[in-house]
Amino acid sequence: MSDDFTPRKDRAASWFRTLRDQIVTAFEALEDSHDTGPLVDAAPGRFELSDTKRTAEDGSDAGGGLMSVMRDGRVFEKVGVNVSEVYGQLGPAAQKAMAARGVPGMDDDPSFWASGISLVAHMQNPHCPAVHMNTRMFWTPHAWWFGGGSDLNPCIEYTDDTAHFHDQQRLHLDPHGADHYPRLKAWADEYFYIPHRQRARGVGGIFMDDQNSGDWEADFALTQDIGRAFLPAFVPLIEARRIQPWTVSDKDTQLIHRGLYAEYNLVYDRGTKFGLASGHDPDAVLMSLPPMAKWI
Repeated sequence: MSDDFTPRKDRAASWFRTLRDQIVTAFEALEDSHDTGPLVDAAPGRFELSDTKRTAEDGSDAGGGLMSVMRDGRVFEKVGVNVSEVYGQLGPAAQKAMAARGVPGMDDDPSFWASGISLVAHMQNPHCPAVHMNTRMFWTPHAWWFGGGSDLNPCIEYTDDTAHFHDQQRLHLDPHGADHYPRLKAWADEYFYIPHRQRARGVGGIFMDDQNSGDWEADFALTQDIGRAFLPAFVPLIEARRIQPWTVSDKDTQLIHRGLYAEYNLVYDRGTKFGLASGHDPDAVLMSLPPMAKWI
């Protein structure tokens, strides 16, 4: 791939940072506006920020990012919104994995660059669904692609909430082609399935990987709208459910469901595997894990 991708890398990384800023602002606003219902007397949560660094095997700089985590808010029990921009040489295991996925040139030049945003929210109120979202761009000297999506993970499902979440995905994807939403929904249903439990981890959403239509601008625009769909899909659900009282039994149901989430992320999730294999900050990689979970 001979053309200079630097301006496109910069645009993608800048967009992921912008989306991060929008989400953090919206989530802190939810904390501030929570004036009715459980935990209303608690202090509103705030994100704690920390830089993450990645170092190559020879000690040289290999990128990093910004980890934003809120703990023990009155709406969010734990939520992380991370952005990263990393680069360097893929190790042998990662090279093999990329080659198996059809990425050319891994034997000749294992250089890579990747940037993205990753979000996981675990809520105080069991009636509020947990949620995951990420979008990313990956580049090698021989290939590039986008990936990501978002999926809803309620422990107590409300069909209206599920419908709203999916409707917002469709609304944002349809301008890019009517085939995108059904294709990415089906992909999410397959990807977020837990084989050893023989069930999905939530109620689905959208997911894509290796997105390269040959038109970088079109694929970048699609990726941006996957990100733009997130807040209107998720925030209204929290505004409606955070006021509901919950019982000890409801909390128990939530903790058991979180066990499913932890199992999936540690056993199957590609992003977790890549982050740990590529030497990224383990605290940032494992940010997705719930603060408390339960197995029976």
